Amino acid sequence: MKKEHSNIQLSSYDDIFGGAAATDGKADTVVDIPLGELHPFRNHPFKVRDDADMEKTVESIQEFGVLQPAIVRPDGDGGFEILSGHRRHHACERAGLETLPCIVRDLDDDAATILMVDSNLQREEILPSERAFAFKMKLEAMKHQGKRRDLTLSQIGTKLRSDAVMADEVGVSRNQIARYIRLTNLHPELLQLVDDKLMGFNPAYELSFLNEAQQKDLLSAIDYAQAIPSLSQAQRIKKLALNGEITQEGMNIILSEEKKQDLDRVTLKHDTLKKYFPKSYTPKQMEDTIIKLLEQWQRKRDRDLTR
Repeated sequence: MKKEHSNIQLSSYDDIFGGAAATDGKADTVVDIPLGELHPFRNHPFKVRDDADMEKTVESIQEFGVLQPAIVRPDGDGGFEILSGHRRHHACERAGLETLPCIVRDLDDDAATILMVDSNLQREEILPSERAFAFKMKLEAMKHQGKRRDLTLSQIGTKLRSDAVMADEVGVSRNQIARYIRLTNLHPELLQLVDDKLMGFNPAYELSFLNEAQQKDLLSAIDYAQAIPSLSQAQRIKKLALNGEITQEGMNIILSEEKKQDLDRVTLKHDTLKKYFPKSYTPKQMEDTIIKLLEQWQRKRDRDLTR
C-alpha cells in the first residue's frame, strides 16, 4: 500500500534562486522535506565520503544553512528519491538538521537518470569508477529515450547517435566515453586500484577485456608479485587472455618482471596500509603521514648517533 507524501513546508528559496533551476520557464518551488523521507537514487555511482570536503560542507551548513536546494522526485512509497544532493543530505544528517530544502520534479526514470548524472558530474573531484558508471547510466538512458521517440516521431534528416550527443554535452570524446564505460567490466578490486591511483587508466582499460575468471587470476598474480601491471604488461596479458593462452602462473611471471621505473621504488599494498589509517584517508594523506613518521624516525636516529 502506497503512503501519502507528508506535508512539506514551502520555503522562500524560490525568491532567492528565481528561475535558475526552473523548467518550462517557471521558477521552481523549494520545499523543506524531512531527511528520513529522502533516499539515494537507485544504484547511483557517486560515493558519499566522510573526507575533508565533507567536514567543510558540514561546517558551512551549521553556519549558513543549505545554500543550494537538492533536486528530488516522488517515489511510489511516499518518500522522495534524491537526484542531486546526496552529499548535502549526508552533511545535514551530520550537522543535526531535520530537513533539507528540495526542488521536487516529477520525472521518468530516463530523465531522472540523466539529471542525476549531469548534476553530479559538475563536482570537482570525481573518481574514475564514478565517471565510468555515470557515463554508462546516462548513455543507456539517452538510448532508451531515443528508442521511445522513434516510436512516435518520423525521422527527419540524419539522427545523431546518442554517444555523439552525450560527447558534446559532457565535453569528452566518444572514444574516451567508450573507454571509461569499459572500466565497468573490471572486478571491483581492480577498479579500486584505479580509484586509489595505484593503477593507471590505460592499463586498466586493457585489462577490462579479461573475463571474470582471468581477472581473479590477475588479482592473485598482483598479490603474488606485489606489483601493479604496467601498460605494456597489461597489453601482453590481454593479448594472451583473448587467445586463451594465459594462466595465473603466466601472469605471475609477467608481473614479477622488474620494471625500469620500479628499480628505485618501494611498493606497499593498499590492503596492508589501510588497517593503520582511518577509512576516509586518501592515498595522498597516507603518503604524507608516512613521510612525516619517517622524518621523525630519521631525526631520532640522528640524535642517537650523536650521543
